[in-house]
Amino acid sequence: MIEIQRIKENKAEVIEGLKKRGIDSTKEIEQILLTDQEWRDEKTALQKLSANLNMISKQVGQCYSSGEREKADELKQQSVDLKKQESEQKVKVESLQKRLYQTILTIPNIPHSEVPHGKDADDNEVIFEYGESPGKDRAIYPHWDLAKTYGLIDFELGVKVTGAGFPFYKGKGAKLQRALISFFLDEAAKAGYEEYSSPLMVNEESGMGTGQLPDKEGMMYHVGSEDLYLIPTAEVPLTNMYRDVLLPNSDFSIKITGHTPCFRREAGSYGKDVRGLNRLHQFDKVEIVRIETPENADSALKEMIEHVKGLLQKLNLQYRILKLCGGDTGFAAAITYDFEVYSAGQQKWLEVSSVSRFDTFQSNRLKLRYKDAKKKSKLCHTLNGSAMALPRIVAALLENHQGVDGIKVPDALVRYTGFETIN
Repeated sequence: MIEIQRIKENKAEVIEGLKKRGIDSTKEIEQILLTDQEWRDEKTALQKLSANLNMISKQVGQCYSSGEREKADELKQQSVDLKKQESEQKVKVESLQKRLYQTILTIPNIPHSEVPHGKDADDNEVIFEYGESPGKDRAIYPHWDLAKTYGLIDFELGVKVTGAGFPFYKGKGAKLQRALISFFLDEAAKAGYEEYSSPLMVNEESGMGTGQLPDKEGMMYHVGSEDLYLIPTAEVPLTNMYRDVLLPNSDFSIKITGHTPCFRREAGSYGKDVRGLNRLHQFDKVEIVRIETPENADSALKEMIEHVKGLLQKLNLQYRILKLCGGDTGFAAAITYDFEVYSAGQQKWLEVSSVSRFDTFQSNRLKLRYKDAKKKSKLCHTLNGSAMALPRIVAALLENHQGVDGIKVPDALVRYTGFETIN
């Protein structure tokens, strides 16, 4: 959530920044400022009413003590009238505050100055590429054919038991999945991230805290009877551990990781884009989360990018990094870098990770603060990244490492799988 002070002090900058997302927010920003001023005026009026009420209450007591009963009764009647006005004024102030909050909630984060202008994915910038595609001198099959040939994943059984987008992994496919999870968690631990095993459902406050609600409400599975949401990413419970927290000083760099299944209702487009493991309603992911001071946020982002690069290189996968344009940057993010692996069987790029800075957007919702050197309360900066999402990694491993004798397991995974080849 954008800080109201930022809007007041840098209105033109905020409006111009949101234009990178293709949004003309002029009317909304003006309305926020008008509502904020009205709320402040009415709050001042409420404070004056409360002060007068307190003063009269004291006078009533003094009059009764001094025997001035008639004057005390008059003041008491004034007090009754003031209490009614105060009650009505409180309703007015609370209504304005709620309207202000709900309006600000609809405004996405301001893109970082480095975010390029653009409407959609076609305008994203490729900033780094690594590796080469497998040779085209041999047949390369898509992962859904390989999964069937080697008995790794049963998509039809998933449809029978649950529905499309909920596959069964079996045999070496299940072991490969488990190996990747362990590998990603161990690599995160080496990088200084503390591992958590978190709940898979969160309450509405948690969804609001990280920006999934109300923006992505249609994407989340809702358990109506309990008013809980199945998590779309471990980012939600991991970051919300620090909701309503005031860190005692600026000497911190919080690094958290966790593996969870993730649940998403919206499977996206149709046809080849959702075939096999390309888009699922349930999938596993290892997430890394950072909570930093504003001064450390940039270096933390660079460290996270290098961490994900290292994972992909150890898996011997061809990949590229994209800096997302304003129109393709997520609602809560200030800047996002997407990692895509090359799918040799499909001859296309597949997104496997997003690493994002949120600056104070999430912490303002979370009320996550720290005390600086002058003991002044300031908002923390939050960051997160997929390290990594498994389905498309599995797809790329199967497709890119296939050969005439089977599928070669990357050396980094052999100690986890217990086998070198899938055949």
